[in-house]
Amino acid sequence: MKKFILLLIAAINIVTVFGQNSFKAVIKDSETKEPLIGATALLEKTAKGAIVDVNGMLLIEDIPDGKQLIVFSYVGYETRKDTFDFPLSSTEAVEILLMSSEEELEEIVVSTTRSTRTIENIPTRLEFIAGEELEEKGNMKPGDIRMMLNESTGIQTQQTSATSYNSSIRIQGLDGKYTQILRDGFPLYSGFSGGLSLLQIVPLDLKQVEVIKGASSTLYGGGAIAGLVNLVSQTPKEERELKFLLNGTSALGLDASGFYAQKFKKIGTTVFASYNLGTPYDPANIGLTAIPKFSRYTVNPRLFLYFNDKTTLNVGFNNTAEVRTGGDIKYIQGNGNNIHSYFDRNETNRFSTQLGFDRILNEKSKFSLKNSVSYYDRTIEVSDYVFSGKQLSSFSEINFTHEKEKTEWVGGLNLWTDEFSQQKIDTQKVVDYNYTTVGAFVQNIFNATEKFSLETGLRGDYHNQFGFFVLPRISAMLKLNQKFTVRLGGGMGYKAPTVFTEDAERIQFRNVLPISISKTKAEQSIGGNFDLNYRTALSKKLFFSINTLLFYTQVKNPLLLVANPNGYHEFQQPKGFIDTKGIETNIKLTYGDFKLFIGYTLADVKQHYSSTTTDFPLVARHRLNNVLMYEIEDKLKIGLEAYYFSPQKLNDGATGKPYWINGLMVEKLWERFSIFVNFENFLDTRQTRFDTIYTGTITNPTFRDIYAPVDGFVINGGLKLKL
Repeated sequence: MKKFILLLIAAINIVTVFGQNSFKAVIKDSETKEPLIGATALLEKTAKGAIVDVNGMLLIEDIPDGKQLIVFSYVGYETRKDTFDFPLSSTEAVEILLMSSEEELEEIVVSTTRSTRTIENIPTRLEFIAGEELEEKGNMKPGDIRMMLNESTGIQTQQTSATSYNSSIRIQGLDGKYTQILRDGFPLYSGFSGGLSLLQIVPLDLKQVEVIKGASSTLYGGGAIAGLVNLVSQTPKEERELKFLLNGTSALGLDASGFYAQKFKKIGTTVFASYNLGTPYDPANIGLTAIPKFSRYTVNPRLFLYFNDKTTLNVGFNNTAEVRTGGDIKYIQGNGNNIHSYFDRNETNRFSTQLGFDRILNEKSKFSLKNSVSYYDRTIEVSDYVFSGKQLSSFSEINFTHEKEKTEWVGGLNLWTDEFSQQKIDTQKVVDYNYTTVGAFVQNIFNATEKFSLETGLRGDYHNQFGFFVLPRISAMLKLNQKFTVRLGGGMGYKAPTVFTEDAERIQFRNVLPISISKTKAEQSIGGNFDLNYRTALSKKLFFSINTLLFYTQVKNPLLLVANPNGYHEFQQPKGFIDTKGIETNIKLTYGDFKLFIGYTLADVKQHYSSTTTDFPLVARHRLNNVLMYEIEDKLKIGLEAYYFSPQKLNDGATGKPYWINGLMVEKLWERFSIFVNFENFLDTRQTRFDTIYTGTITNPTFRDIYAPVDGFVINGGLKLKL
């Protein structure tokens, strides 16, 4: 009996041994057939798995007999599932081909480059904020896009008024006037209408935000010397979209906005509306507002007509009206007197129309037409001084796109008009202007090989006051393999001078003389960048990517606002130039439900006049961005942020203090709604804690540069509904 039991146990052991199988595989890219080192294979519903080694092979052992499902995956590729019946008929390695499927955000078709390609397949280096990242940043500042942009590497929003909160955007350290802000490809925020723009754009109806750094005037004309930001609106889909956001702050602010979109058979529509309210807020108890009193409404309906599969038309308008008052908090609260009398009041009314027409001529060709008209009325009142004006501008374009197997051509014509009329005119210092620019451009993308693409462009602009400009541009992309991509590009740009700059805004345009056309040249630039992008899987759950950008831009004939002996401020063009050079690095680590983003910016911005070289003011030479996200899909999001700014040179010759800004955001999600809370700047970093923001008396303050937050620790939280 004992012998029989021993024989039975031995037989069972033999069967068990022979019932365990091995699986060998080679995982490759379906197009290039290159091994995907770091790809994973996992036996479903078990912990058994393996990673492709440096030789391109993987091995899974101890697989039971019978049908087994194996899941193959790799970052940036579609997951593949295959069933195998073990034991296999062959012991040879199985070839598994994975199809490239870019990560969620990189599947987005970018519009700023005028191409229909995805971000993965364009030579021009382009950054974007979209999807969940856009929503998360919107939680932190639902009333405007200032923080959304400021938290991006290489971008800094510069507050130009201590009391009204007005801000401009700086890319790679260059003045805000060198950045072009677009809305769906329309230049609606230039000149006088650029004032308060960052504070008046609500992010709820945005689909994505696209950023090109460096000279981009070839694409959209003058103004994009430092780069451009294109705000892309959502468009209707067949499934109805209806969402609302309600947000409140510890500074007694309120944001309420709603968005509706839906596409029917021949018609579609989007409707966006918002109301934003601010209460005068003085966390430093110095008697001046860090957050002004304001009320603003925005309405933006759009209509889409689908005549057939080849022809579409969309029309829309936007109206934004706001009254914003900062200054002495007692005066604003109705308790003013001879001492408490200082105020800074901005009243704005913005109205614009947009029209877009697209006609697909055939499978390879497309014709487009677009037009916008923008009216902007703003009055600035500061105690005993008023600056008021109206701007009427328009933009028209026709373009033609033609695609072939290896090339894509885009060409077109543009017409810009820009007229500013100052109200309450003092004849000695009227700053009226009337500009007209006619432009033509052509752009080509050539896929020389599967790994190398070249993008070239040329623009010619004729400006009625400053003459003719020829603007070439070139970008190249080399995909060394599936993990490593290199981009190299450069171009030229120009900026037609106006008085509407950060320096003039800082003094509310008081005593600013008009620009002398006969003595002034357009500002022109040349620059380029070199971009390295690498990503890989370090393990089954750990993914790593790094992007490094080296940049250089030189601006010739820069305009400087200088005080003259008569008490006026005039723009001068000293001999010399401004240049910026540096490095941007972005690192992303993903492990399971955790994501870590680390960004570093080195911006070395100099002024070179005569034989003197000095630092450009209000630039943090070193910036560090750190964001840690924990996310359970469709259930919970937690984000922790830490941003470092190094000392900045100020216009008065002093140097600002270094500082950190920290934030914590939590959002709990359900199927149709979510609640969120954001602890912004919870360490209460404020310029008023370690430096001053003004000199003189509170009755007649002289404001210093604002280089750090003035509002300090603010909690905001709210509710989002999707119906």
